Amino acid sequence: MTKKIIFATLAVFVAWGILDFLIHGMMLGKAYQATAMLWRPMEEMKQGLMYLVSLLSALVFVTIYARLVSPKDVARGLGFGLLFGVGTGISMGYGTYSVQPIPYFMALTWFLGTAIKATIAGLITGLIVTEEEKATQ
Repeated sequence: MTKKIIFATLAVFVAWGILDFLIHGMMLGKAYQATAMLWRPMEEMKQGLMYLVSLLSALVFVTIYARLVSPKDVARGLGFGLLFGVGTGISMGYGTYSVQPIPYFMALTWFLGTAIKATIAGLITGLIVTEEEKATQ
């Protein structure tokens, strides 16, 4: 199971990296520029820390699934990912919107993007982290 958790964690980390580029780089790039006063300048951003946070988040996501979801299959992976994504997306998008002067489009995109990212992570995890084969006697 440990090899599956490691492999799923790396696969989710890569998928999230690609999706983050699309969401934050392509879709929200102009919104971030328009609200530059809310963010660190690019040269002060902690890129290494962002990668570490993403990797650890992927590990936690996969480990929760591996230890707490049963039976393990693609459908349960998708369901887990969707629930996880909606739960974290609400706080990411609308929680931030409630306390910080970000545009509504940004809040909505953070919410939907987080839900989509987690659902895809659930799919990946459900495909990789499967039930252990029972030894026949």
